[in-house]
Amino acid sequence: MVRIFKTIDGSIHEIQEPQEGCWIALTNPTATEIFEISEQFGIEVDDLRAPLDEEERSRIEVEDNYTLILADVPTIEERNEKDWYVTIPLGIIVTQKMIFTVCLEDTQVLTRFMEGRVRNFFTYMKTRFILQILYRNASMYLRYLRIIDKKSEQIEEKLHLSTRNQELMELLELEKSLVYFTTSLRSNEMVLEKLLKVESIKKYPEDTELLEDVIIENKQAIEMANIYSGILSSMMGTFASVISNNLNIVMKVLAVITIVMSIPTIVFSAYGMNLSAVGMPFSRTPWGFLIVIILSVVASIIAAIFLSKKKFF
Repeated sequence: MVRIFKTIDGSIHEIQEPQEGCWIALTNPTATEIFEISEQFGIEVDDLRAPLDEEERSRIEVEDNYTLILADVPTIEERNEKDWYVTIPLGIIVTQKMIFTVCLEDTQVLTRFMEGRVRNFFTYMKTRFILQILYRNASMYLRYLRIIDKKSEQIEEKLHLSTRNQELMELLELEKSLVYFTTSLRSNEMVLEKLLKVESIKKYPEDTELLEDVIIENKQAIEMANIYSGILSSMMGTFASVISNNLNIVMKVLAVITIVMSIPTIVFSAYGMNLSAVGMPFSRTPWGFLIVIILSVVASIIAAIFLSKKKFF
């Protein structure tokens, strides 16, 4: 899908034909749309397709008539009726007259611009637009990181009540999301550093503060991702130790029960053998059966008390 936006009289409007100073947004474009844009504006097809590859790395490439900026943006992916967080590439192509964005899906990073909810946003101010996109991107990372932190706390509360595989798998998914975020944020940091040196994108004094804010937001997101990742890894290790410890306790209890129950089993097995009653203790008394049971129970109780004092369970 191809949509064209332009700032007219201070507000964003969607137009039908490309004009100088406009913004062309490509969302999961078809092959036909890619070739049409490539022929019309002189942009390489491979550069238009690059953001559509989920494994594409973040980078900046300077061509003769345009500059390509690739950055990873956070997005929500639904699996098994639950929301998980991943990253996808976003391509920003800057030409002399207009700016293009290419992405696999409608991302919230660009939605606010399309709806005109970003202050001081003008499609013809290309450098500021790029910085606003990158700032909004870093802010989205911070927002999703806070959501991940809250989710991990909720799962931790559930694990305190009962340790189930479902909660552990959810923790694993959150840890994977944090790994994706950390990797993408570090790649974006390299893009920001290179953006300072790219001469094809003009730097204006009024945008210096915004660029500093972008760098600070991105660094803060990296720090938060590292902190949350460390906490989550530690939490998973702790619960793995708890599960192992609980298993050891259960095995100890079962071993003690087996030892205690083996005492009457041995006694009853001896009396159950097909041998002469002569010489068998208590075989001549009518209370022999009861005496043997009582002695077996007493021996089991003594064994249980002894093992409990030795802290076997």
